[in-house]
Amino acid sequence: MNTELKANAIALTTIVHREVRRFLRIWPQTLLPPAITMVLYFVIFGRLIGKQIGEMGGFSYMQYIAPGLIMMSVITNSYGNVVSSFFGSKFQRNIEELLVSPVSPHIILIGFALGGILRGLLVGLIVTLLSLFFTQLQVHHLGITLLVVLLTAAIFSLGGFINAVFARSFDDITIIPAFVLTPLTYLGGIFYSISLLPSFWQKVSLANPILHMVNAFRYGILGVSDISIGVAIGFMLMAALLLYSICIHLLISGRGMRQ
Repeated sequence: MNTELKANAIALTTIVHREVRRFLRIWPQTLLPPAITMVLYFVIFGRLIGKQIGEMGGFSYMQYIAPGLIMMSVITNSYGNVVSSFFGSKFQRNIEELLVSPVSPHIILIGFALGGILRGLLVGLIVTLLSLFFTQLQVHHLGITLLVVLLTAAIFSLGGFINAVFARSFDDITIIPAFVLTPLTYLGGIFYSISLLPSFWQKVSLANPILHMVNAFRYGILGVSDISIGVAIGFMLMAALLLYSICIHLLISGRGMRQ
């Protein structure tokens, strides 16, 4: 048993190390673009448009959108890292070697997911530091802030894994981010409070999972939210467990991976 645990620990460390080296080696493509994009958001939406809007939720507009922009960077980068990395392994037929090895499917999945989580958190940290040049942020509840950002990164890392499993070409790994994640992100309460919407559209907005993540993170930073924090965290925990179960089933079955 000790030998098996040691082997799995080595395998997990190797996969995570490879994933981290992968996105750090090409940092001008993985870390720099999201930082530049977020700076543009802060300048255009926060500074220029924000002056016309004034306060929102009792905070300056720049402060109000900062948590949402941080969360946007975590979502897109955790998802993008896993979907591109795992599909690349499929395309190069490297994944077949892992599937026939004695490495546990749980170790394979956790390794790829941790790579996405770490990239998401690193980019989120970079964006957070950049945001301090534009506004002041004080963490209202550190525990909720850390829990929400970790769960969000994990959920979208697992989502990226599922996308990569079913993708048949490089075009397939861009469909979900372009036509699903981007609209949900922009409609997820990053730039506005849903209290500004008519009652019907407020209820419709509650079906957007990203709205719950953004508001829970905003509560952790600023202490304000449009939704129940308990409901949001409960939803994220269930989503993470469900996605993990689906990913494990796909790995064990080999669907979309064995040719």
